[in-house]
Amino acid sequence: MKNLFIFLTVILTISCNSEMRNLKTVEDVKLNRYLGKWYEIARFPNSFEKGLICTTAEYSLREDGKIKVVNTGRKESDPSKVKSSTGKAWFPDKDKTGQLKVQFFWPFSGNYYIFHLDKENYQYALIGEPSRKYFWILSRTPQIDDKLYEELLSIAKANDFDIDKVYKTPQDCD
Repeated sequence: MKNLFIFLTVILTISCNSEMRNLKTVEDVKLNRYLGKWYEIARFPNSFEKGLICTTAEYSLREDGKIKVVNTGRKESDPSKVKSSTGKAWFPDKDKTGQLKVQFFWPFSGNYYIFHLDKENYQYALIGEPSRKYFWILSRTPQIDDKLYEELLSIAKANDFDIDKVYKTPQDCD
């Protein structure tokens, strides 16, 4: 009985700690308008982008209907060295076009939630996932003005992202 109690306690603790909070995503994202090159304006620090600057993401349609994702960045220690990763993305639910899955290494995939988007011109977007562990500000241009940057951070904060963790990505490599 004691072992059963310990087992249930561990399971409940894991379940509570890994619970994902709801993150409302943008509705009716037009994929053909979203495809193309995006510059990373800011992000939460993460292991797969450690030491990278001038990072971009490029999205294009694959023959199988999924999305080809090419993330590129330059090493901060030597900007002449480029690091690139290619993956794929897809919509687990075709009716939720703001919620994608992204995969760079099979069998692992992650959530890619578009929770804010300039729906008029598709010039900037906020990306995150329900646990709030990952966050990005993306733009069609390498720089955005300070007022827009602050507005986007306010939106992120209103969606429970810890903006004190934000790293502003240098985009002055060209």
